[in-house]
Amino acid sequence: MSAHEPTTAPAGRAPDGPLPTREQRVAAWLAFLALAAGLAYLAAVTLNRLDVLILSVLALSVAVVAAWFAVSRRGTARIVAAVVVVAALVALALALLRSHSIWVLIVGVALASLSAAAARLALRPARHDPAARAGSEVAPAARHGVLIMNPWSGGGKVERFGLEALCRERGIEPIVLVPGSDLLALAEDAVRRGADVIGMAGGDGSQALVASVASRAGIPLVVIPAGTRNHFALDLGLDRADVVGALDAFTDGVDTVIDLAEVNGRVFVNNASMGVYARVVQSDEYRDAKLRTTAAMLPDLLGPGVTPLDLGFLLPTGDRATTAQLVLVSNNPYQLSHLRGAALRPDLDRGVLGVVSVLIEGAADAQRFAALEAAGQVRRFPGWHEWTTTAFEVESSGPVEVGVDGEALTMDAPVRFTIRPGALTVRLPRAALARGKVAPAVHVASAPTLAALWHTALGRPVDR
Repeated sequence: MSAHEPTTAPAGRAPDGPLPTREQRVAAWLAFLALAAGLAYLAAVTLNRLDVLILSVLALSVAVVAAWFAVSRRGTARIVAAVVVVAALVALALALLRSHSIWVLIVGVALASLSAAAARLALRPARHDPAARAGSEVAPAARHGVLIMNPWSGGGKVERFGLEALCRERGIEPIVLVPGSDLLALAEDAVRRGADVIGMAGGDGSQALVASVASRAGIPLVVIPAGTRNHFALDLGLDRADVVGALDAFTDGVDTVIDLAEVNGRVFVNNASMGVYARVVQSDEYRDAKLRTTAAMLPDLLGPGVTPLDLGFLLPTGDRATTAQLVLVSNNPYQLSHLRGAALRPDLDRGVLGVVSVLIEGAADAQRFAALEAAGQVRRFPGWHEWTTTAFEVESSGPVEVGVDGEALTMDAPVRFTIRPGALTVRLPRAALARGKVAPAVHVASAPTLAALWHTALGRPVDR
C-alpha cells in the first residue's frame, strides 16, 4: 500500500478517527460524482475517437524515448533526438486540434482535478486547538529572543518586509548576516549571551544550521519563511506568504517537538539527495547557467558505456544496490505519488527517515517511468524503492556528492544517516497550528482512497 494514501481500519476493528464534518461528507460525494463523470466521459470519447487515442499514445511514447536520447547523448544523436521530440509533440498537438480533441483533454483534466480536490477536502485532517494539539504547548513570551537574518535569501525578503526594524519594535535582537559571516558561530554566540529563543529568517539550509544550535542548547527555534521555497516552513504549517506574521511566535507562540536528521554528523531539516542531481549541482557553473550545465553533464552521467554512479546500499528487500540515479533521504517520509513539484511531509515526529531510490536503465525504462509519473503511480515503477528506517548508510569507493537542504556538499564515504527523535522544539505562532496538518496527497482511483472516501461519505470515522 502506498504511504501517501489514506488507510482504513483493519477488519474487526472500527476506525477511531474523528467523525467527518458535513462539509467533508459533501466533498466525498462530490469526489465520487466527478470521478464517475470523468470515467464515463472518457469511455464514451474513446469509443468514438479510438484513432486519436492511439495516435496520442504513440506520439507521447516516441517523445519520451527521444527525450531520453536527447539528454543522454551528444553531437548528432542529441540533435536528431531533439528534432524527433519536437516533431512528436507537434504531431500530437495537430491531432488534438484537428479532431477537436483538445476539449476532451480539457474536460477530462477538469473533472479529474475536481475529484482530486474534493477528495483532499474530504480527507483533510481535523484542525486542532493550538493548546490541545498533541506534542504542543502554549509557550511564554521570549525574554531574550534573537533573530538571525540572511538578507540575500528569497530575493531580499528581509529588507522587503523590514524585518530588522520590526524586530527592534518587538524587543527581538536582530542579527543581519554580512559577507563572510559565520552563521553557526553567530548562533552559538547568541546562545552564550543568554538567548532563550532563537530564530532564523532564510532558506532551509540556514534553518538547519540554526536548528542544530537550538537543539544542543535546548531552546526553541522560530522559523521565519524568508527563503525561496521554504519547504520546512510549509511542513510545519506556516503560511509561507506571511513572513511578518511568523514573528508572532516570539511573543505568542506554541511549542511543538519534532525530529531532526543527520548525515555524517550534519543536521538537516528536509532531505539529503545523492545521484545525478547532486552531481550536477556540484558544478561551479550550475548556479549561473542551470540548464546549460545540466545539458552538458547529463550525457556523462546517463549515456551508454558510462560508469554507473558508485552508490552502494541495502534495499528494503534485503538486496544490495550498487547504483541509482537518485537516492533521497528525508527527515520523516514524504507523501510521494510522483517526483514533479513539491512533496509534503504530514508528520515531522514519527522518529524515522524516509528513503527513496530510483534506478532507470535505458530508454524503455525512461518511457515506463514517465508514464507512471504522469499517472501519479510512480511507485509501481520496478526501479522505485521506498521505505522508512532509523538508520541508513551509503557506501562508495570515493567522496560522495550530497545535496543537503539545497546545499551542495561532498562527504567522505560511508555516508551515514540517522534520525534524532524529538531533538528540536519549534516555536510556532498560534495561527500555524490553527491551520492544521497538510491535506493528504490522494490518488482518487486507488482502493485505499476510495474506501476512505466511502467511510467519509457515510459519516463514519477514518483512521488517519
